[in-house]
Amino acid sequence: MFVSVAIDLALDKLFTYSVPEEYKEKLLVGQLLRVSFSHRITRGFALALYKEMPPELKNLDPSKIKPIIGIEDESPFFSEAGLKLVKWIASYTASPIETALRTALPASVLKPSMKPKEMLFVEVVSKPKSQEKLTSRQQELYDNIKRVGGGWLSQVTREFKTAISTLRNLEEKGYLSIQTHVSRRDPLARRNIIPTKPLTLNSMQAKALETISSSKKPVLLCGVTGSGKTEVYLQAISREIEEGRGAIVLVPEISLTPQTVRRFAGRFGNKVAVLHSALSDGERYDEWHRIRTGEARVVVGPRSAVFAPIRNLGLIVVDEEHDNSYKQDETPRYNARDVAVVRAMYENAKVVLGSATPSLESWYNMQIGKYELSSLPLRAAGQSMPSVHVVNLEEEIQKLGHVPIFSSVLIDAIYDRISKGEQSILFLNRRGFSRVMQCPACGWQAECPNCSVTYTYHKVDQCLRCHICGKWEHIPKICPSCQSTTFDFTGIGTQRAEDALKACFKGARILRMDADSTSRKYSHEDILDKFRTGKADILLGTQMITKGLDFPNVTLVGVLNADTSLNMPDPRASERTYQLLAQVSGRAGRAQKPGKVIIQTFSPDEPAISYISSNKDFKSFAEEELRSRKSAYLPPYCKMARIVFRSQSQELVESWSSLYAESLKSYAKKANEQTKNLEKPFLVGDAVESPLSKADKYFRYHIIMRAGSALMMTNAYNWIKSLRPPPDDVRISYDVDALTLM
Repeated sequence: MFVSVAIDLALDKLFTYSVPEEYKEKLLVGQLLRVSFSHRITRGFALALYKEMPPELKNLDPSKIKPIIGIEDESPFFSEAGLKLVKWIASYTASPIETALRTALPASVLKPSMKPKEMLFVEVVSKPKSQEKLTSRQQELYDNIKRVGGGWLSQVTREFKTAISTLRNLEEKGYLSIQTHVSRRDPLARRNIIPTKPLTLNSMQAKALETISSSKKPVLLCGVTGSGKTEVYLQAISREIEEGRGAIVLVPEISLTPQTVRRFAGRFGNKVAVLHSALSDGERYDEWHRIRTGEARVVVGPRSAVFAPIRNLGLIVVDEEHDNSYKQDETPRYNARDVAVVRAMYENAKVVLGSATPSLESWYNMQIGKYELSSLPLRAAGQSMPSVHVVNLEEEIQKLGHVPIFSSVLIDAIYDRISKGEQSILFLNRRGFSRVMQCPACGWQAECPNCSVTYTYHKVDQCLRCHICGKWEHIPKICPSCQSTTFDFTGIGTQRAEDALKACFKGARILRMDADSTSRKYSHEDILDKFRTGKADILLGTQMITKGLDFPNVTLVGVLNADTSLNMPDPRASERTYQLLAQVSGRAGRAQKPGKVIIQTFSPDEPAISYISSNKDFKSFAEEELRSRKSAYLPPYCKMARIVFRSQSQELVESWSSLYAESLKSYAKKANEQTKNLEKPFLVGDAVESPLSKADKYFRYHIIMRAGSALMMTNAYNWIKSLRPPPDDVRISYDVDALTLM
């Protein structure tokens, strides 16, 4: 018997080992094994079993094939469907199989040192064998412990102000039993979970629920913000649990996880597990094993939760399916939305893609019949959508002589909300205090030496920070170019907007939510809890506040600069801007009080902004954007991939990217001649500098490819990389279905 093993090194190659007699009955596909490799012991996953020598090794002497050394865990880490999914990801993204395997498992699960947490538990012996009389103090302690049903040793000593020796004394007399028990590291322990019951669905929600239950295709649930999509998810999952199946709920941001978990745990209690990167290693280890053993039936988390080892998977929900956060920006560069669809297909499960503003890829898949559409065009409780007012910042400059952080219209609206005891959300997708520090005398700008970007000034810790590589420096006292001692700070970040709010609205309670204010554990949750419970009047934040949050007392949303995402060098810029504005607008007026949205922009006539301001539905925007995409041969009418070249030598990165571009163009020309597909040709662009031309000391060039299928581009990439392997000092990455061109 032989086994094909992916060892724990990114060699993108499988190795065959023989199976000793003592393991033949125990060995299963998906198990973690110990093997010998290159004079050392390492670990690897069993990917396939063979009763005979694999055909490619027929000429080898079987006795020369190394045997496996042992099995790390008798329970497989991957099911057959799970392995099939990982192999698909590795193939589709042109990634080493070992890298894909590691991506599908929390790192803590594979740590040899990680074990279940064990603690001493105090149990009451209901019928003590000893007849020895207790002192009055001992009797009181025994009665108290009996009253609460025992507890963890540390908890009992703290609660009843007693010593361990006293408890041990009661144990010796036979009144207590102190044993080692496994203690769960519970990430939900500090949360106040309030049990909920199913709500009565309106007719549109009921229809959506039936579509999810009966459809054989992925369901695209297109519902306006506040239309009650979450209640539909909850009741769809409830049906799966009643049938003995489990579910996965994906959310795009960690900031959304606390609110989502609270709602799902309120409905399903201890059946809910949470998986995300902010958990401790121990919490992730325990949650993963609760899922693996079937104790947890519902998993909530961001993109990596799509790999959760849920037993008998019945449904995957991808909430805010359009969101870019579902795309991983390192190898393997998968999109969790697409992985969810493929996993559901492999495991015969249902999948729901929910959004008020679906990705154009999903909308197109619905149009061509791959997905089934279910619509929720109205808010669940009958509330009207918020009114939208656009402020032209060019006109504000003419009135004021400078670019204001807050227009007069927005200031008046915030004052009005504070006076009424209502809340406001302000969105600015740029953290820090100021984007550029400049010398007005000579024009010098503070730039990161490692990256082709300016430093961002952070007032909180009085330093200049690079948001690409993380490098920071103290603020210079004099200009290094002309020795001037005066600097201008231009461009507005959330820290500067927060200062302006405090100056403008004296006494207002303000919370800021961005990457700087949410760096510690539970900080997302703490900020949102304060806002939810009315301990703040204004929530100012970046993209993490734009989606999924439901605050009944929010009646105003202000967008301080709608042009930030619009000016990105990206064919999806208009789509992203529309989605962002629609999502943040949807935070207003979700209860009985009417909502208002104020959007500040230099581009009021851009479709992404004009469609929002005129309250046109997503379908109208999608139709116009799709016409533009089709004429330009852009996704979803083709697949797009990007090859990025990085090197600390600009000459090397330029020459190697040009070499690849010319070779790929020849490959594409032959492929087009063979397929004769004039509607969806294989096109390869020139090797050019990336918009972010230098990052973390590496110069960057890229090649953009477009074709009718991802496989055509992936085959071309694999061909050129094997034909012309780059030198060690040139790094190449491949991004299929690229969502950013930076």
